[in-house]
Amino acid sequence: MNNAESSIVASGLAWFKSSYSGTEGGDCVEIAATKTVVHVRDSKAAAGPVLTVSRAAWAGFVGPASSERGV
Repeated sequence: MNNAESSIVASGLAWFKSSYSGTEGGDCVEIAATKTVVHVRDSKAAAGPVLTVSRAAWAGFVGPASSERGV
């Protein structure tokens, strides 16, 4: 899927920022999860490119980070 297709597919999703993100802006990512994939984008460029990964790949990425924080 190219960037243009990703933006179109991702436009109807519910996007969420990490609870660790501050309210003052800054460098944040947002995710939108479906039953099969997780979409990731830059919160400052919502109309920009979207990275799409499998749920297993996302779990492999955040799993170690969650255990580091004691979550």
